[in-house]
Amino acid sequence: MKNALRYFTAIVLIIFGVMLVLANIGMISFDIGIAWHYMYPTFFVVIGIKLLGDYLLKKGGSWSGGSFLLIFGTLLLLDRFEVITFGFWDVFKLWPLLIVYFGFMMFDRGSNIVIEYDSDKHTKKKSYHGTAFSIGNHEFNEHNWKVEPMNLKNLAGEFYFDFSKAFIPEKRIPFAIHSLAGDVNIIIPENVAFRVDASVSAGEIVVIKQSVDGINRSLTYETENYEDAVQKLDFKIRLKAGSIRISQV
Repeated sequence: MKNALRYFTAIVLIIFGVMLVLANIGMISFDIGIAWHYMYPTFFVVIGIKLLGDYLLKKGGSWSGGSFLLIFGTLLLLDRFEVITFGFWDVFKLWPLLIVYFGFMMFDRGSNIVIEYDSDKHTKKKSYHGTAFSIGNHEFNEHNWKVEPMNLKNLAGEFYFDFSKAFIPEKRIPFAIHSLAGDVNIIIPENVAFRVDASVSAGEIVVIKQSVDGINRSLTYETENYEDAVQKLDFKIRLKAGSIRISQV
């Protein structure tokens, strides 16, 4: 993302400088307000291409976010060149893309690779099967429920974990949670070490006393004793819209 912003800024400065020179010698008529209407759609296109490229090269990125920004920016540029009529607030007309993304996500089946550590700090890989996207709530709050690695995917619904009622084995236990819309609420005993890597496209994240909210927000948190702890939980949470709340009791 930083490289995309740097390249975009460089291109904008070059074009801006050239246009100012041409305007000063009377070759063109230049208006900064008009130029801006072309600049910010180009920004969306550049970021979209960057996200798609990273996804295809398996360097992170996002195919849904990248394709959306690419489509949105392209439509804005087509409007600027008077090919179609499409303004910034016409973004809401693109809501059917959510249905398309839902469809592709339902093909997302298979296994995930979880990296665990043995007592000598050597890594070993353990695979466990993921689940297809579903709709509904996931609740883990029964007395003495056993904590195991999980890979949960939801189109819409809530996740509720109460680890104060759980039996937690003495090892690192990974959790992957992906949802399009919903809330994630997690309760963890104060004596249990944990780490969280959370992000929301639109919503809020609250982990103990740290919080962020808004668009494209992320938060990472790790308890002080995480690295040395034998019993620990590792969360990776991704939401498109909703809230993530983790509290200690």
